[in-house]
Amino acid sequence: MIPMSSGYFLRTHQLFTVSLIVCSMLIGCAKKAAEVKGPAQIVTDGRRIDDQSRCDNDLPNRESVESSVPGSLTPNVRRVYRFSGEGLERIKILICREVDTNFDGVRTYDDDGLKLSEQADADYNGKIDTWIKFDGASPGLIEIDSSGDGNADETRYFVNGKLVRIQRDTNGDQKPDIFETYEQGELIRMGVDLNFDG
Repeated sequence: MIPMSSGYFLRTHQLFTVSLIVCSMLIGCAKKAAEVKGPAQIVTDGRRIDDQSRCDNDLPNRESVESSVPGSLTPNVRRVYRFSGEGLERIKILICREVDTNFDGVRTYDDDGLKLSEQADADYNGKIDTWIKFDGASPGLIEIDSSGDGNADETRYFVNGKLVRIQRDTNGDQKPDIFETYEQGELIRMGVDLNFDG
């Protein structure tokens, strides 16, 4: 765990994290970034891409607050707030939350404080393996890497917070070959691409 009580180490951790994320989005990125890169950051279905600079607390009109989860001896949660308005109308809006515990991850928020996306290490191995895009307060898309190769092999789609579809890549070619459709949380249809031709 990174000692977040020291400003030097916190800034170093932030710069390292932002560098890895930016590197993973560049086409000609080195192999090291492939270990932490997530699914392609493409705007689809009107969803916004999150910007990791939201976690930069050195910008004007921002404040960073560190805290600890129960049982932690050092601060391991950092929230970044953006100030909006002036005087009595000045408000503080949460735009980023970084967590450095056994469940590592970053959650970003839009300019109104609504959730945009989250990255998490769900299997506690130190690598990001879950990517969530929010649609309002609920997830709209969840991508999961269960193989540990840095690429999503399961994608879950939600409408109004309800699961409507799952696509799975079982052979690692980064193309879905199992398709599931859900209604009211129940599986109603399943298709399998046996020859992996799409």
